[in-house]
Amino acid sequence: MKWFLLFVCVLFTANAAQASAYSEAVRKYCRADYKKYCSEYGLETAALRNCMDRHGAQLSDACVRALVASGEVSQREVDRRRNTKKR
Repeated sequence: MKWFLLFVCVLFTANAAQASAYSEAVRKYCRADYKKYCSEYGLETAALRNCMDRHGAQLSDACVRALVASGEVSQREVDRRRNTKKR
């Protein structure tokens, strides 16, 4: 039982560290986009996600890369939108 609890604690800590690293990258690279398009919405809210989604075509490349790396959006969706935009 003791090993199981230790395993769960290590797993939780590793996942939390990974999530915060992604969040830091998104915060760093999307800060200007957030201020420009969606600053009226609280951080990490559904409303902010919707706003960023609506402005997806205007987001900086660095922000889009950070969002893909963090799992907020798939590269496939980014490619689909870019191909639609070119038409």
